Amino acid sequence: MTRIATAAFRTKANTQSRLPFAAAAMIALFSGAIFSLALAPYYWVPVAILSPMLLYVVLKDCQSAKQAFWLGELYGFGTWAVGAFWLYHSIHYYGGVPTAMALVLIGVMSLVMGLFHALMAWAFVRFSAKQPMSFAGFWVVQEWLKTWFLSGFPWLFVGYAFTEVSWLNGIAPIFGVFGLSFLAVFIGAAIIELFRRNIGHVIIGGVLTGTAVIISVIGINWTKPTGSTTTVSLVQGNIPQDLKWQEGSGLQTIGIYAGLSQSEWGRDLVVWPETAIPMFQDEAVWQIQAIAQQASQAGSAWMTGIMYRLMPTVEGVMPILYNSVMLHDRDEVSVYKKQQLVPFGEYIPLGGLLDVLPGLEGMQGMVSLSRGHDDQDPLMLGGEHGEKIGAAICYEVAYPDTTRKNALGSDFLLTVSNDAWFGTTAGPIQHLQMVQMRSLENGRWFVRATNNGVTALIDHQGRVVSQIPQFERGVLRGEVPSYVGRTPYMVWGHYPVLGLAIVLILLSIWANKLKNTSAKREKYYTAEGVADR
Repeated sequence: MTRIATAAFRTKANTQSRLPFAAAAMIALFSGAIFSLALAPYYWVPVAILSPMLLYVVLKDCQSAKQAFWLGELYGFGTWAVGAFWLYHSIHYYGGVPTAMALVLIGVMSLVMGLFHALMAWAFVRFSAKQPMSFAGFWVVQEWLKTWFLSGFPWLFVGYAFTEVSWLNGIAPIFGVFGLSFLAVFIGAAIIELFRRNIGHVIIGGVLTGTAVIISVIGINWTKPTGSTTTVSLVQGNIPQDLKWQEGSGLQTIGIYAGLSQSEWGRDLVVWPETAIPMFQDEAVWQIQAIAQQASQAGSAWMTGIMYRLMPTVEGVMPILYNSVMLHDRDEVSVYKKQQLVPFGEYIPLGGLLDVLPGLEGMQGMVSLSRGHDDQDPLMLGGEHGEKIGAAICYEVAYPDTTRKNALGSDFLLTVSNDAWFGTTAGPIQHLQMVQMRSLENGRWFVRATNNGVTALIDHQGRVVSQIPQFERGVLRGEVPSYVGRTPYMVWGHYPVLGLAIVLILLSIWANKLKNTSAKREKYYTAEGVADR
């Protein structure tokens, strides 16, 4: 009889505490929509904990895996529709897509990217014991999947919100951005368990947080300066995107950059941003030779972003096109080819399908680029015994593992970008924040040259040392120290935190099976008691 009463009380309590699905759906959508407030340029850091916390609340009370899927989808849709709305600027204004169709594309993109959170929520409710540790584990796995699945779109990670939180700087060199994501998501879920009086989870959360604080306070210097420095000048031309690729404007653009560089020759390295020369290298041979000769005579190395074309030796075969940076160091020329390409910017996913959809005629003429190999050597500055530069072009700096591999064997890191595609939106500032995280993870200075901002020098602890304003022409000068050594993240990458996440998920699945087995036994004995009665 006691067992019957206990089971009835539990059923009644669970029914009363469960949110209506409509209310849960509104909370999920809202919590996703506010997430980007945690990132640059807003920096409302507590939202990085609050947003996943609210999703945890609705999933904790959700008893249906199907409903959990849609709650996760709504959260993901809100996250991407708001957090990545800056894509509208490039799709509409520079892609030539009409307003309505551009909004549809943003909506479709948000729905597709929302599937990562949807599948995470479904698996969390369907298989796990719904604990903070497994929730954080599932979260890290879905962020990791976004770095490679279908070429990836590694944006809007929770960990980026803590780039400016100096007392957590010790986490990134060990566990990377995923480690910070895990910590924030777990803390939020543990806070909910505090209100539910599940003290065990709170104690674990306190221990984990305390350990993270201790690691950060100790502040181990995994890398150290070699004593060598490189004087750099980063040239920001602020060329309007709608004029940059117009026929006949290439020589004018080169002239603007050459004019801004006149006072900089004599410094160790002068850097022009992504596609500063808006032509293929074989179309601008004379201009390149003239500038390279001027740099060499002054004792400078010169680097520029440029489109690189490999012409086929067989008639009828299309040339291979790359987005690249070209380094001229006296008589030596070296090229780095971009590995990670921008969907809808540098290649069109499902291009053949999109071309037949109404309103997308503006995309039909776009040419897809090829990706560079993932085993490219660092660029050499000053010959064989000079400085080694780990390069990254624009969007690919968002890929933690790509940058990590490029950083191996480097003395400092360099990225060029052209964020004019995104105007005054939050996209370029979020992009800078990712560069800061890459500096933290790899213990290296980052040199960042852009067309219209944010051109900046970032130190090995992810701090912006100096920058010049957006949307202005100018030159940023500075000295960049070389660093030697490897952070744990450079050695192991994301495998430790990903391994931890998977172990926690498996333990939670096991605990859930034990709980279900116990519930079945209780139900059996309760039924036996009713039968006896």
